[in-house]
Amino acid sequence: MDTLTLFGLFAVSAMMVCYAFEHRSHWFILAFAGTCVLASTYGFLQGAWPFGVVEGVWSLVAFRRWLRHFAS
Repeated sequence: MDTLTLFGLFAVSAMMVCYAFEHRSHWFILAFAGTCVLASTYGFLQGAWPFGVVEGVWSLVAFRRWLRHFAS
């Protein structure tokens, strides 16, 4: 397993954990947005740009959800 694969494994695993715990705290929503950025970075570095784009969009959606939840 090379470094890029380990980075991708970490990014996607952390993303799943944060998503699973979103109902516990709004900070997990923000962490989910951050891990989506990591997964997007992995997608672009790997050469799978559609995955990178989709994860980038998910990070924006999650960040917007965090802003709405944090502001209320």
